[in-house]
Amino acid sequence: MIVPAAQHVHTLLASYPDFPLPGILFRDLNPVFADAVAFRAIIDDLSDRYSGQFDAVAGIEARGFLLAAGIGYAAECAVLAVRKGGKLPGIVLTEEYDLEYGSARLEVEVGQLPAGSRVLIVDDVLATGGTVAATARLIERAGYVTIGVGVVLELAELDGRSRIGGVPVHTIVSV
Repeated sequence: MIVPAAQHVHTLLASYPDFPLPGILFRDLNPVFADAVAFRAIIDDLSDRYSGQFDAVAGIEARGFLLAAGIGYAAECAVLAVRKGGKLPGIVLTEEYDLEYGSARLEVEVGQLPAGSRVLIVDDVLATGGTVAATARLIERAGYVTIGVGVVLELAELDGRSRIGGVPVHTIVSV
């Protein structure tokens, strides 16, 4: 019997209260990623949702890299690394954004894909939407087209979708 990705996430997801700060309930996907069957179900779910619609997949540092690598392999497409600030050589584009508890910046190298490439953005969690929105801006500024966003877990009460605009978002599990 094939178990849907959502069921794997519900079964394996760990939660840690007051981490990294008091009042925050941290949802840990590492046990989900550590289970080979669950990880495959997640990769299949995210890649199948947007099948034929993307030329490349952009993974947001760090756990988005895991998803992007799996999806890139499954879909036989390019993988674009969206890195934290100061990690990339050469000519880069930078976007600053706010986190749930701070601020940060993301970067992408210029010219990694042909202009107009259709890009699927993936990450592990959609919380306030700042990271995904910054990534979408980077993708557009680099001359590519964001066709959608795929995440494993959405923290619905934080309303991150509202910051992303009209980009389609596929979530495996929403809590």
